[in-house]
Amino acid sequence: MQKSIYRAAAFWILLMGGFAFSFALHAADEKFTPAVKSYLIGVDDQIQVNVWRNPELSLSVPVRPDGMISVPLVGDVMAGGKAPMDVAASISAKLANFVRDPNVTVIVTDLRSHEYLSRVRVTGAVGTPRSLPYRPGMTVLDAVLEAGGPSQFASAERSRLYRQQNDESTVMKVELDAILKKGNLETNYTLQPGDIITVPERLF
Repeated sequence: MQKSIYRAAAFWILLMGGFAFSFALHAADEKFTPAVKSYLIGVDDQIQVNVWRNPELSLSVPVRPDGMISVPLVGDVMAGGKAPMDVAASISAKLANFVRDPNVTVIVTDLRSHEYLSRVRVTGAVGTPRSLPYRPGMTVLDAVLEAGGPSQFASAERSRLYRQQNDESTVMKVELDAILKKGNLETNYTLQPGDIITVPERLF
């Protein structure tokens, strides 16, 4: 009977410990998961303005260098540095003087202003150093292979991933040799826009 009690107690201790460990991991994931922010329109972005039931007021225009766009009836509206829904609200408020209950939507159809901010760079001892358009799901291996892989002079085991986040720079060690030769994907990180991968040359 006493042994049964000990076994039951041990079971509950392990179970609660597992819950605590799981909660700690979950909390850590939440802590280091970056918040998703609204896209802010930039200069040269192409935007589509739709006014429901008023096609003559709808238009597709690029954002001018001063951040403004011109909309029929209301004139210039500031779009640069604002989220699409905020621009739609501004246009809607101004159109209310001419149209009854205007329903306005703003859609970014071409992200021209963020072209270079959203690229991934591969530099150093690779076949062809590259600046690549970022694609969701892209990994270190994807980017390095796009750059032609390590050159014959590369010191692949000294590769690094540089990431800028919240005004802080992070450097992560990349075991490129282990990824390519052993299939060890532990450091085959999923990339983010703006990441830089460096593959240094061997020290002779």
